[in-house]
Amino acid sequence: MFDAHLRPLIDPPLNRLGLILAGTGLTANSVTLAGFAAGMGAAIAIATGHTLIGLFLIAVNRFADGLDGALARATAKTDLGGYLDITLDFFFYSAIPLAFAIQDPASNALPAVALLASFYANGSAFLAFAIMAEKNKLTTDAQGSKSLYYIGGLAEGTETIALFLLMALVPAWFPALAYGFAAICVVSAGARVLIGVKALRQTGR
Repeated sequence: MFDAHLRPLIDPPLNRLGLILAGTGLTANSVTLAGFAAGMGAAIAIATGHTLIGLFLIAVNRFADGLDGALARATAKTDLGGYLDITLDFFFYSAIPLAFAIQDPASNALPAVALLASFYANGSAFLAFAIMAEKNKLTTDAQGSKSLYYIGGLAEGTETIALFLLMALVPAWFPALAYGFAAICVVSAGARVLIGVKALRQTGR
């Protein structure tokens, strides 16, 4: 919900940094992989009870996620880069709830399952429409320059990362936060399905 509003604020400084780093030979894919490693480190830290370290590594992961796009724009965007970016993002998003479930199964396992199920529904609606949008040559830059059609929703990257950071900061709140955000994701998934149906009907296919 907030991604489109934040893009004009965060893209300019990231793009400037991307231009600088592109001159050093640093590649977007290497930043994507480094960010993914930080994200998996965050999951391990949380699962073993080191949630503040996890919080820091989540922030590193998200910074890398923004920087790899800036580097790609400064050099050349590739299908491989776009594929790695979205795929590893989904791996990261699933790893954090799982880490909390491992940390405290008695309190966190069921809320984590509910959250992961809502992520699955939201991600399916998002990715399935992206495939159909590509087939029908639909485009958008509402969320910035992306490798695939990004259909907006109530629960997007900004909200998810804010949630993860808050969970890492106050682990005892995980069950309530997980159930609450799962409900938001379900509503977001439903809205994305309705938006997708409307858009595809307009193509006449």
